[in-house]
Amino acid sequence: MTRRPIIIDTDPGLDDAIAILLAFASPELDVLGLTAVAGNVGLQRTADNARRLCELAGRREAKVFAGCGRPLLRRQITAVVHGETGLGGADLPPPTMPLQEQHAVDWIVETVMSAPERSITVCALGPLTNLALAFIREPRLPARLRELVIMGGAGPSGGNSTPAAEFNIWFDPEAADIVFRSGVPLWMCGLNLTRQAGLDGAAIDRLEGLNTETARAMAAVLRVYFRNLREGFGASSASLHDPCAVAILLEPSVITWIPMHVAVELRGEHTRGMTVCDARHVRTFNPAAIEGGPPRGTPPNAHVAVGLDHAGFIRLIEDAVAACP
Repeated sequence: MTRRPIIIDTDPGLDDAIAILLAFASPELDVLGLTAVAGNVGLQRTADNARRLCELAGRREAKVFAGCGRPLLRRQITAVVHGETGLGGADLPPPTMPLQEQHAVDWIVETVMSAPERSITVCALGPLTNLALAFIREPRLPARLRELVIMGGAGPSGGNSTPAAEFNIWFDPEAADIVFRSGVPLWMCGLNLTRQAGLDGAAIDRLEGLNTETARAMAAVLRVYFRNLREGFGASSASLHDPCAVAILLEPSVITWIPMHVAVELRGEHTRGMTVCDARHVRTFNPAAIEGGPPRGTPPNAHVAVGLDHAGFIRLIEDAVAACP
C-alpha cells in the first residue's frame, strides 16, 4: 500500500487530539510532521501538546515544529472550551521528545518544495496563520500541494465564536483569506458538517471500554470537553470537529461534498471571519439552474462538506483509538 504523505498543522486542542491519533493510527497515512500554531491556547502549549500526543500514540520519532504565535494582524485570543492547557482532563506527562529548531513555516516550504509535485497533503486543524505565511514566502507552494484539507468555517448553521464566524477562521481571518484565494485544491470541513459529528456520554463510555491507555486518556479528555460544552452552551454531545478533516483522507464516502466558492469576510462589524459560501451554481441550491437559466455565482474554489455518515465516522474513531497503545 502506498501511504499518503501528510503534514498536520494544529493547535491542540481537545478535538485536535482525536484527529492526530486518528492520523497516526491509520496505515493509509504517512505523517511527515506536525506544525504547531497558536489558537485554542498559546503557541508554547500547542507545541507541547502536539509532542504529548505523539508520545501518547507511541510516535516519539515524529517531528514537531513551532510556528506562528499570534494572528497576522489582530491580538491573540484563546478558546475557552479546551481549558487552560488545551488538553484539560488528560493527565499527560510533559513531553520528552525534542521540539525541532526550525520554524514551522520554513519547514513547510522546504518540505513541500523538495517533494514531488502534488504529492503532499496538508491537514489544517487550527487557524491558518502558518499556511498563509508559507504561501506568502513561496508563491509556488499552493500549486505544489496535492490538496489542503481544513477544519474551519461555517455554512448557514452559523458560527461558534460569533453568530457568523467559526473559531479557526475568526482567529485569523486575514490568513484564511490568503489561503482561500491561493488556488490550492481545498476541502473545507465547516461547522455545518462537524456539528453532525457528535459523541454523547454513551459513545465516550464505549471509547473508554476499549481499555487501552490511549482510549482511557481520550475518554478523560472528551468528558471534560463534553462537560464544558454542556455547561457553557447546553450541548447534548461533544462535536469532534477536527477529526472530520482526517476522515476524508481515510474514507471519502463518510462525508458528502459540494463545490462552492468560499470568501472570507474581513470588514463586517458583525460578520468578520464569516465564510461566505456561494452555491448558486448548484442545482439543489439554485432552482434557476434546474429551469435552464444562465449560470450564476462565482466559480468554486473549494469543496465544502455538507453531510456526514455518523455511524461510519464513529467507527473510524473507535478503530483508530483501538489501534493505539
